[in-house]
Amino acid sequence: MKITKKVLRNVSLTAHPQGCAQYVSNQIEWVQAHAQVSDDSRYPASKNLVLPKRVLILGGSTGYGLSSRIVSAFAAQADTINVSFEREPSETRTATPGWYNTMAFEREARKAGHKAESIFGDAFSDETKQATAELIKSLLGQVDLVIYSLASPLRTDPKTGLTYRSVLKPIGKPFSALSVDLDCDVVKTATIEPAQGTQVEDTIKVMGGEDWSLWIDFLLQEKLLAEGAMVISYSYIGPKVTYPVYREGTIGKAKEDLEKTAAQLTKKLASIKGRAFVSVNKALVTRASAVIPVVPLYMAILYQVMKERDLHEHCTQQIYRLFTEKLFSGKAIPTDDEGRIRVDDWEMQDDIQSEVERRWDLQKEGEPLQGADLEGVYSEYEQIHGFGFDNIDYDEDVDPRII
Repeated sequence: MKITKKVLRNVSLTAHPQGCAQYVSNQIEWVQAHAQVSDDSRYPASKNLVLPKRVLILGGSTGYGLSSRIVSAFAAQADTINVSFEREPSETRTATPGWYNTMAFEREARKAGHKAESIFGDAFSDETKQATAELIKSLLGQVDLVIYSLASPLRTDPKTGLTYRSVLKPIGKPFSALSVDLDCDVVKTATIEPAQGTQVEDTIKVMGGEDWSLWIDFLLQEKLLAEGAMVISYSYIGPKVTYPVYREGTIGKAKEDLEKTAAQLTKKLASIKGRAFVSVNKALVTRASAVIPVVPLYMAILYQVMKERDLHEHCTQQIYRLFTEKLFSGKAIPTDDEGRIRVDDWEMQDDIQSEVERRWDLQKEGEPLQGADLEGVYSEYEQIHGFGFDNIDYDEDVDPRII
């Protein structure tokens, strides 16, 4: 079948297997180009660093989770296990991009001599936790690093059986701000109605720290965390312009809960001399961020400003810097006053944010976007679904079941 882009309300409904393989390959090549010898001081060679060799990534098929798996395997030479919820392909329907990414990654990792396996299932369930434990025991013995990078619209509590749904809404009152769609550079006003009823609490149940804590409790109980093991979860803060819908909204409350959980987990991990951290990462195009109103406009301006200053990073560059400059540099791990690792440090520089704010003020509803890189944002969104690569013939018939 001919696999074409199908997008509904900023959500891509299809993925291209060959394109996803190219997307993964490009990231692997970037890591390999820097891991042994690097002439860029911002991304030092990793070959002389003591990096984790057995890594579990919860949500390792797309975005920062996938990049964590790529950096682990091709910078740290680690064996990896991924847990994610994916849709497999059929004869007439494509898989999720995460499924194609995983197939491509594991093929390349095994070629390089690394163990690489995945469990596709509901990471919130006890059954998936148990299956993961069995795989760790048989494949790795224990793990040195756990990356928690799950993003989901719903979660069923394994203890009560109740299902909770997350929402991305402001709290207390509606929020209106300028925005753009990925495929149209005309600025518009987006309004988001506030959370109602139990939506704040429900979002915390899905996206907060409860499941992260359950995973670490379980892994400790099963003695699957090696001495000195580190556990990391990813978060985002962003600029003040997005605070009402993000940091001060329902998702922000969930992230606050996640960040509080890190301190609790560090206490639990003391018995094995382990530590837990939240890493606050840069605004980047993911399947989730592209559908958040206001955020695509912010990212388009941010991308342009950071590219002009040669500071723009994609997911894999961010995670490579997290590993080599923050977590495993051999020096004390740098954190902010809240104990968080800040890999959004370049994004949040005063000169970057002041220029973003200046350009934001130039935007007018109903007029084309100014001083921004919406094309770059859209291109990244295309590529995370396997589209937009010049070397791939998208008119060619492709079996979506290809791996």
